[in-house]
Amino acid sequence: MPAAALLALGACSVIPIPIPLPGRGPGPAPIADRPIDLDGACVQTEEDGFRENAQLSVRDNRVLALDWTLQVGRRGSCSFHQADFRQTKTRPHIELAARDGSGCRLMVWQEPRRITLAHVGCENRCTPGIYEQAWPVMFDPNTGRCAHP
Repeated sequence: MPAAALLALGACSVIPIPIPLPGRGPGPAPIADRPIDLDGACVQTEEDGFRENAQLSVRDNRVLALDWTLQVGRRGSCSFHQADFRQTKTRPHIELAARDGSGCRLMVWQEPRRITLAHVGCENRCTPGIYEQAWPVMFDPNTGRCAHP
């Protein structure tokens, strides 16, 4: 059989499909639907110069106050203020959408040891070039202070 025919047959072979291992799901578990009540204030500075100042007040999954500024060393910052967002979702996690139609969204969810405030698609609220280093902020659900991973 000519080499070209063998190559063509090889290209038609079955591609193996990954099979999930027992006990492991196909990806991360969905966000649990947990009631969120928080009076959070996380103000901290890391050794690398990363700083955050986040205030978040939530009652029965409704955001009452939100003001969050994070600084990525001396390279720049990101800022998020409640007046610039409207809440669009309360369950299974909280979601807020930017009023300017930019697609920027803020999400809040609770895990057993922390409440996370994260952003998605919010590059325009940050100094150019730092968005990839702008991490979520985590609150301790018991104290409202900064939680650590």
